[in-house]
Amino acid sequence: MQSRAIAWLTVAGLGLGALLVLAPLGVMLLISFQGDGAESLSLAGRSWSWASYRLAWQQGHFLLSFANSTLVALAVTLLQVLTSTLAGYAIARFQFRGRRLLLLAIVATLVIPFQLLVIPVFMVLTWGHLINTYAALILPTAASGFGIFWMRQCFQSLPIDLEEAAMLDGATRWQVLWRVVFPLARPAVVTLVLLTFIGEWNDLFKPLVFTTRPELRTVQLALADFQEQFTSSWSLLMAAVAIATLPVVLLFLIGQRQFIQGIATTGLKE
Repeated sequence: MQSRAIAWLTVAGLGLGALLVLAPLGVMLLISFQGDGAESLSLAGRSWSWASYRLAWQQGHFLLSFANSTLVALAVTLLQVLTSTLAGYAIARFQFRGRRLLLLAIVATLVIPFQLLVIPVFMVLTWGHLINTYAALILPTAASGFGIFWMRQCFQSLPIDLEEAAMLDGATRWQVLWRVVFPLARPAVVTLVLLTFIGEWNDLFKPLVFTTRPELRTVQLALADFQEQFTSSWSLLMAAVAIATLPVVLLFLIGQRQFIQGIATTGLKE
């Protein structure tokens, strides 16, 4: 009886927490479906339609912004998966002098916000004539200390016997990595993909600092410009926010099972 009461209390607590988290999202969606260009947050006596979404899409010119954000997010995600996999595997499996010091240095980068590095990064991009190019949005985050540490922890949790058996059968180290280890690390890879893609999709700082050309505008920059133009139309603002949020929500829903598995299986093994 006591265990059942604890279970019900747990469910009630989780339900309340979910309600508190989802309530702002629900209010945003309700306001976005007000088709009369509402200038207040009142939900009473409104007409409901997709007009706000259609107008927000047209006025915000989100098509080009979606293409730019998709290109940048996919490129950064691919590069981070590649660099994190190679560096993480090397630190996890190879024995070399300074390995722990290197890992400590990589972990130390996690406490340094990107904003502190913006001046040297900007100078390097200027020296390479990369300002106002896609490279300025991709290269600064092509490698991630978190990604390297995350993949290292994943590889540490995998049994080394499988790799040794594969090498005894004649497989090279590259074949072991990509044909044996990498498939086993799929939950961790999917988690890294989700976190990286969502982070890049929601990034406003890089496009704001490293680009000025309108044709390089990302979704978040377009959304910021849209908010400045339509500060009095709440239905349009909420529709624009919903449009910018939809891709990452769908991506998370698709990969949530692998994401949860990756979080659960990737521990802090030494």
